[in-house]
Amino acid sequence: MNSQNTTKTQITAQTTTELATQLTNIGLRVTAAGLSDLIARATTQRWSPHMLLEQIAASEVADKSRRSLERRLRQARLGRFKPIADFDWLWPKKIDRPLIERAFTLDFIPEARNLILLGANGLGKTMLTKNIAYNGVLAGYTVVFRTAPELLADLQCDSPALRRRASSRCGFLKLRPSLSLKFATRGWRSLPLKTLSN
Repeated sequence: MNSQNTTKTQITAQTTTELATQLTNIGLRVTAAGLSDLIARATTQRWSPHMLLEQIAASEVADKSRRSLERRLRQARLGRFKPIADFDWLWPKKIDRPLIERAFTLDFIPEARNLILLGANGLGKTMLTKNIAYNGVLAGYTVVFRTAPELLADLQCDSPALRRRASSRCGFLKLRPSLSLKFATRGWRSLPLKTLSN
């Protein structure tokens, strides 16, 4: 009797492992990872097939959204930054706060407009840009954050094909549903024109 239970358990474990592999192969990673637990909950709570499918769909959609957010955050290359709550609105002598706060709604993206933050060094342009970009990532947009030196380094290559690829990667040449933010400091004026040309 004991050997029959052991054999039955081994067959069930093997079947579950094979099923988990098949689920992984078709992209149902969360279901595959928690298959034993899912089967146990469905059995204990006596789920209908419809309830089981709803649970699988909900967990897979949530996982896909989480992975998409993580991927977009990685690709954005925002690094560490202070939250907008820490921004000192009194530090810049002149700032259009309502306009900046409106930028956080991302209403300029569907209208295919750019946002340019212009000012001297140390006034918070990068902090504002990173916070707006972060909002864009959370809203589902693809964002790429690049400093002016990084952008120029990407564009300053010998191959026109590589230069085109680098500039399109930064979102400055085409605006899909992506977020294109630009900020400038007075340092732009001292750059040689040939660096900015194709």
